[in-house]
This record gives sequence, C-alpha cells and structure tokens, in this order.
Amino acid sequence: MSAAMALAGLRLLGWGSLILQRNSMRWDGKVYEEVPIAHIKATYNNTHIQVVSFDNQPFSRTSCGTEGFQNAKKGTAIAAQTAAMAAAVKARGKGVLHVRVIVKGLGPGRKAAIKGLTMGGLEIISITDNSPVPHNGCRPRKARRV
Repeated sequence: MSAAMALAGLRLLGWGSLILQRNSMRWDGKVYEEVPIAHIKATYNNTHIQVVSFDNQPFSRTSCGTEGFQNAKKGTAIAAQTAAMAAAVKARGKGVLHVRVIVKGLGPGRKAAIKGLTMGGLEIISITDNSPVPHNGCRPRKARRV
C-alpha cells in the first residue's frame, strides 16, 4: 500500500484534516516550539532560574544567592520560590506571558520554583524533567545519618 493510497483513505474517513494540519495550538500567536523556556536547576545548595527565548536569548536570570539568601538558606524551598518570582517579574517586564519549564536536578526547590513562576504572573504550558540520571557511572555520595 503506497503512501498516497493511505492518505486517500484517511481523507475518505475524514481524518485527513486532523493528521495533515500543523499543530494549531498557539500561545500569544506563537507555536509550541517558539514559546520561551524557563530553565530551573535545583541543586541541594542553591536553585538557578533562567528564562530564555526559543533561540536562547536570555530574558532574565537569577538564583537564590542573587536574591539575598546566604549559606544554608539558599537551599530552601522559600528561597527558590522567591528567586522564581523575581525571574518571572523580570520576564513579564520584557513581554513574556507563557513559558515552557525544564527542570534539572533533585534539590528541594523544584516544586517551589514552579509555584514561584506562576505566582510571578507567568502561565506554564508544559513541565519537562531533564534531570541527569547516571547509568551506573560515579559512586554516589554516602547517605546522611541524622
């Protein structure tokens, strides 16, 4: 069965318009690939948030340390939420309304940073977890005994 016959069969069923059209969902007139991206890197000691355009031109960049948190307080969820709100306000000032979120790392600021972006006025379209997972590479740190 050739591809032309398959497409003709889809048109007869009425499904051709669903499959042949490009994604019609748009946010502020932009397709999904052109929506700005908010990168969140959550480590145990700090959380970094950067909002960039689809071609990696930065809108805003901040971390818990730049927001005034020092030492062990940088690794808390409150600090991550505050930093994310600051990044969202800066990005809103440059015209960003919708973002895709890419989260990397296992720190305590993962969920708090996402909440901070929404509290700062950005609408989140999608959340992607891009945490590095070792395939039995380096030996992990020893477990804490509290």
